[in-house]
Parts: sequence; C-alpha cells; structure tokens
Amino acid sequence: MRHLLSVVLLALPLAAWAQADPIATLTEAEAVRFGLARTDLSDLERGTIELAEAGAQAAGLLPNPTLGYSRDRNRGTTGATEEFWQIAQTFDVSGRRGLRREAADRRVDGANAGNTLRRSEIAAEIRHRFHETLFRQETVRATETWTQRFIRVERLVEKLARAGEASGYDRRRLTRERQTAQARLSTEQADLDRASERLAALIGLPGKAAASVSGVLSPTATSPLDKALSRLEQRPDLQVLSRRAEAADLEGRAASRGWVPDVTLGVGPKHTDNGITRENGTHVTFSIPLPVFDRQQADEKRALAEALNARAEYSLIRARAEGELRGLHRQVERLATAANDYRTHAVVESSELLRIAEAAYQGGESTLLELLDAYRGALETEITALNLEWKARVALIEYDLLTGSVTE
Repeated sequence: MRHLLSVVLLALPLAAWAQADPIATLTEAEAVRFGLARTDLSDLERGTIELAEAGAQAAGLLPNPTLGYSRDRNRGTTGATEEFWQIAQTFDVSGRRGLRREAADRRVDGANAGNTLRRSEIAAEIRHRFHETLFRQETVRATETWTQRFIRVERLVEKLARAGEASGYDRRRLTRERQTAQARLSTEQADLDRASERLAALIGLPGKAAASVSGVLSPTATSPLDKALSRLEQRPDLQVLSRRAEAADLEGRAASRGWVPDVTLGVGPKHTDNGITRENGTHVTFSIPLPVFDRQQADEKRALAEALNARAEYSLIRARAEGELRGLHRQVERLATAANDYRTHAVVESSELLRIAEAAYQGGESTLLELLDAYRGALETEITALNLEWKARVALIEYDLLTGSVTE
C-alpha cells in the first residue's frame, strides 16, 4: 500500500506537466523527478515485485488435499460391495517448505534491490542527457556570441572602407567567415535539438522538449571517498547478488533434506453391503514415498552452484567497483580543478584580448585576419572550458551512480 501511494504521489507532478504546455525551463531535479514518475516505470517495478511475491506465496502454500473414491464388488457367493471415500493430505515434516518460503522472501528482497538499481541507472541516464543538453545549449550560446561579433566587425570594415583603408579582400574574407560561423551555429543547434528531444523522450514527454534547461555544468565537490567506500556493500547491484546467494543457500538446505519423505494421511468413511447387512466404518491410510533414487540431489547441487556463482560475481563486482570509485574520484577532482582554473584564467583573459585586437585593427595596427583569429580563439577557449566542465560532470554522474546517489 505504501509503495502504491508513493507511486501515485510521484506521478502527480508528471501528470500536471503532461496536461499543460511544455515548460520554458527545465531543471535537473525536475527532469529526474519526471523521469522516475513515469507510469510505465512504476508498472515495471510493480510487476517485478508481484512476480517475486507470487513465487513466495507459492512456496509457502500447502499442497492441495485429494478426494478419493473406490468401490469394490466381491463376485463370490456373498456378493458384498465395499465403498471407500477418502480425503488425503500431504504434510511436510522436514521443514523444506519453510526454508523455500524464506528463500522466496529473499528473492523478493532481491527484486526490490533490482528496482532500486534500475531507478538509479535511469536517474543517472537522465542526468547525463540533461547535462548533455545543457552542454549543447551553452555551446550554442557561445557560438551565437561569436556570430554576433561579426556585426561589430562589419561596422569597422564599413567605416574603414569609407576612409579607403579596407580592401575588397577584407570584405570577401569577412563574408566567408560569417558563412562559416552560420554553418557552425546551425550544426550546434542541430546537436542541441537532438539532445533536447532525447531528454524529453527519456523523461516520458516525447515531442515536448523544454525550450531551455537551467543548471550549472561544472560539477560541485564529490562526496568523500572513505564514506563512499564504506557504503559500497549497500549498492543495489551488490544487494541483488547478496540476496540471490542467501536464497540459494536456503534452497540448498531445503534440498539437503530430500531424504526426509513427506507424509500423506488419509481418512474417510467405509460402507460394506453384502445384501443382508450393511456396515459403516472409518478408513485410514498412511503413506510415504521411499527416497531411494531421488533425494533432490540435483536441486541441492543446483542451489550450491547458484550460491557459489552469486558470491563469486559479488566479489568480482565489488573489487571492480572499488577501483572505479577511486579512479572516478580522482578524475572528477582533476577535471573539476582543471575546468575551474581554465575558466578563471584563459576565459577571463579572452575579453581583454578581444578588446586589444579590435582596437589594434581599428587603429590600423593589425589586419582583419588577425582580428578574426582573435574571435576564433575566444570561441575555442570557451568551447574548451565547456568540454572540460562536461567531462567532469559525466565523471561525477558515474561516481554518483556507483555511490548510490540519484542527484547532487
């Protein structure tokens, strides 16, 4: 009931947004919330849990009783007829049913951990698509700034042309440079459109991409490495393997009791009619299968193999995850530092370099090619800074996924 209520509450913001017009600006937290509130995701999670719970319910049920009837007519001189009615029930005296029910409960826990893992992976993918869209958006913005600078250059060239100081080559070169800028801007806008639509489809709103996304591309500080390593066993994928191993252990214990047979008891009325007298009595039966050949050896071996497989996979994934955590932590720190230093120094200095280049060209101290080269340098500097921030953000998203964080 609590799970259903949480699903309904999560779905409310998504339903409200889906009925309204696409919003102008989308934040990362909104994108994650909308994506995790999708109805199909909730249905998938509920189906996974109900399937595991059905297995647990089946494992805990008693076998159905059987109703039997038999009639025996004696063809001798007495001509007696005997009728038997019987209800028989099989009982588990070995405790196998309880162990199998407990094993099925462990698989329910594993299904819950699997749902948590799926939600973490979807949230990480949404964050990746969101920041990819943000990266493309900022790239378009930087490219638009580059193209807008040609308006100022054109004014300078026109002013110098009237004074007889600008050549026809400068005009033609400026035209070609503007065309190149427009082509690059169109390419960047196409990449942005694709990223926006991929994000909209991922959060369940295809064709309703937000006009823009709002956020900071450069990542914040990561969580401490020691804390992340201490919580490594709480990762959903490791929890899935742990629950799977526990379930296999319990199933193996149940199978190891295969030498203990189930007991079947039956009871019912007995009627005898020999044509002269009628007699009524009670018919009682007791039976057990003889575990001579099948003592569930194959089931025990299968369970032991599954437990061994799950624990080995657990160890391999944990060791790999620890190495990934350490590597990603260092990568995020280095890239974030490099991005911050580059933006602080190289990007900030670009404005002063552009001012000097424009003044030098206007004063006749440099050529148009040198001015255009300064403009291209400013653009490439901004794109380099954005790329550094984008790579640092991608590394942080992967780090958060390994540590179980959904958002920052």
